[in-house]
Amino acid sequence: MKYYLIGIKGAGLSALALILNDLGYEVSGYDDEKSHQFTEDKLIERGIKIYTEANEAMDNDTIVIRSTAVKDDHEEIIKAKNLNLKIYEYYEMLGRLTEMFETITVAGCHGKTTTSAMLAHILKDKGYNYLIGDGSGCASKENKGLIIEACEYKRHFLKYKPTYAVITNIELDHVDYFKDIADVVDAYGTYANNASKMVIACGDDSYTHSLEVTRPIFFYGINEDNDILAKNIEYTENGTSFDVFAEDNYYGHFDLPVYGKHMLLNALAAISVCYYQRLEAKEVANLLKTFEGAKRRFNEIVIDDTVLVDDYAHHPTEIKSVINACKQKYPNKKIVAVFEPHTFSRTAKFALEIAKILNTCDVCYVKDIYSAREKQEDFKDVDSNLIIDNLENGFHIDDNEANILYQYKGSVILFMSPKQMSKLEMDLKEYLENNQNITEELRHE
Repeated sequence: MKYYLIGIKGAGLSALALILNDLGYEVSGYDDEKSHQFTEDKLIERGIKIYTEANEAMDNDTIVIRSTAVKDDHEEIIKAKNLNLKIYEYYEMLGRLTEMFETITVAGCHGKTTTSAMLAHILKDKGYNYLIGDGSGCASKENKGLIIEACEYKRHFLKYKPTYAVITNIELDHVDYFKDIADVVDAYGTYANNASKMVIACGDDSYTHSLEVTRPIFFYGINEDNDILAKNIEYTENGTSFDVFAEDNYYGHFDLPVYGKHMLLNALAAISVCYYQRLEAKEVANLLKTFEGAKRRFNEIVIDDTVLVDDYAHHPTEIKSVINACKQKYPNKKIVAVFEPHTFSRTAKFALEIAKILNTCDVCYVKDIYSAREKQEDFKDVDSNLIIDNLENGFHIDDNEANILYQYKGSVILFMSPKQMSKLEMDLKEYLENNQNITEELRHE
């Protein structure tokens, strides 16, 4: 059987391509010529062919999987339809995979990528395949289990048939689709009831207790009424330590290299799954100590005394969490935020809230809005000034203005966007690397 993925360089489809390849299928795909270095490198390592022009790779024996970003008028979609090929959306194919394995799905407005990656790190040698939204994917025919990140956008996660359904939090997002928070809660309730064994949800969240769930549900968190509870928490410059109590019994102690309350809760979600799978706490703790993080989630580069942090944050809660994590790890450094708003609809909805959070940094720079699937003409009065005009110390910046950031050597410079700001970051990184010796000389004069 042959699979042809249209949009194969995207994080989700590239991970799916890796899994299908590992399971023994013939896999290739199409994408544009734009560089997606991490996903491309992984695909090339597995020998998966990437086409960048209309080609003859599709034939009558091909099953096509398409990215939701690829429109119906794309020449590859037209060709597939002309050949009467079976065409699956990405999430539909994931749904088929969840039926083949004992599946752990991780959903939530925030934290699902990191939590999925943590679970994959712990369980990959215990018979679990995994597909993470940062582009990571690995599988074996011999494995019994599957871990996947489950996205709520357009209720895509309702196609999945999980054994364990994890919910890290529930908030209003994807405002181009969901009408209001009640609509979001309704979607999560249906998702939870698709679980065949149990639901594991963050009990500190404002909405998880309101879910109408017919499956057994267990809550984790910091509040005392949770089934899995973190106590004796210490946040330090070296990480976070805490004790875990499961159903009123001591489970174990954890010293983890993670920063911020949000990362503690992500770890606690993974620990909760492991507890209900009857793993020993010491083993889980030792494995989590070696967890290096998901791609583009608080990824750091340290050059001399300057710290560059790259993070996927784009929702107000995520922005607040990563800023707090920077303050925990680097309490004596200036925090410089560089933010790229994602979608016009999200910016219109959350501009004031985002500005309020960005004002907790020492200085902020905001790029133009990355439109993603939306069109500017549908949002004529929406631009990044909705945020900038409400900043106390904020300015506009574009990809060619890395020089503006040179003055902040010695600070934490935090880049936040679902779309990696590679040019800004690379230009700044090059400048810092070329000038670090000068800094050393000045320091020793």
